[in-house]
Amino acid sequence: MDTETDTANGTWTDADGGRTPRRTGRRPGAWCAALLFAGVSVVVGCRTADSDGVTPVPQLLAFLPWLLVPTGAGLLLTLLARWWTGAVWGVALLGLLAWFIEPYGKSVEPTGPPVAEVRVLTSNVEFGQGTDALIAAVRREKPDLVFVQECERTCGAALRRDLAAGYPHRRAVEGDGSKGSVILSAFPLRAAPAVPGTLGMPAAVADVRGHPVRLRLAHPMPPLADRVDLWRDELAALRDAAAGDRGTPTVLAGDFNASQDHAAFRRILDTGLRDAARLAGQDRTPSWPARTLPVFGTQIDHVLVSGDFAARDARFLDLAGTDHRALVVDLTLHAAAG
Repeated sequence: MDTETDTANGTWTDADGGRTPRRTGRRPGAWCAALLFAGVSVVVGCRTADSDGVTPVPQLLAFLPWLLVPTGAGLLLTLLARWWTGAVWGVALLGLLAWFIEPYGKSVEPTGPPVAEVRVLTSNVEFGQGTDALIAAVRREKPDLVFVQECERTCGAALRRDLAAGYPHRRAVEGDGSKGSVILSAFPLRAAPAVPGTLGMPAAVADVRGHPVRLRLAHPMPPLADRVDLWRDELAALRDAAAGDRGTPTVLAGDFNASQDHAAFRRILDTGLRDAARLAGQDRTPSWPARTLPVFGTQIDHVLVSGDFAARDARFLDLAGTDHRALVVDLTLHAAAG
């Protein structure tokens, strides 16, 4: 039987004028693809606009590379449904995601002569539960500077008892639960104002072989659904602290509760700081949540350094008892170029 398509009425018309229902089996696939693309487009749109948006966008931005999965699934559905407009939409989303997955920030090496080697370790010990594993890692890795988040009072006491010989200098914000934080140093320290925040963010100035280096511990509130504004404000406070004295070498390390896909974190990098893991080729290595790694995760633990530092190596360590990987970076401090 010869047939013709009546697109206006959505039916098949045979040569005798009879009508049969048009096949609609492809429509569910197109609708599913459209829903997937719409959700991804909201997140990608905020990333394009350099905004963290509102819940659930900040939470999804932390896992931006994983949006390749629903986008790829949607693109497959458009091909099965022969929805070519949707296919163009999906390809455009894939292109934007691939663009944004590229590392953010500068990677220029310092030009002055090297003056000191510095190893930095940062670890969120999850309410102190990972303290024993951290102490073992510090003894094994022998960092010069240690930044510890969620180090409650028993954690602080354990660090003082077991590591005081190698790290006689410390700055701390005492607190219970997630509020306590500690900076341990093999170098002499002098006091500096802590960054204001809900959780402890101590600061100090270290004397590294005769060169002053600003140290700041980062631990802003996480972007919980009802605390996104607070999270954004505390990241802004870290940005302001980083911008306060650009003439002094700086190390800003800790659990930022943010990835390079968050606008609030990129604004910290825009002050001139650089992500040491990115410099060492580990910019997308996930650090949280440790219990789902390496299958699923994101990098929210960072060591940011001023342009006075070069990063030679970055390694993420699995520690028992905590939901974060520790990060160890080897830095070279350079004097200002003559």
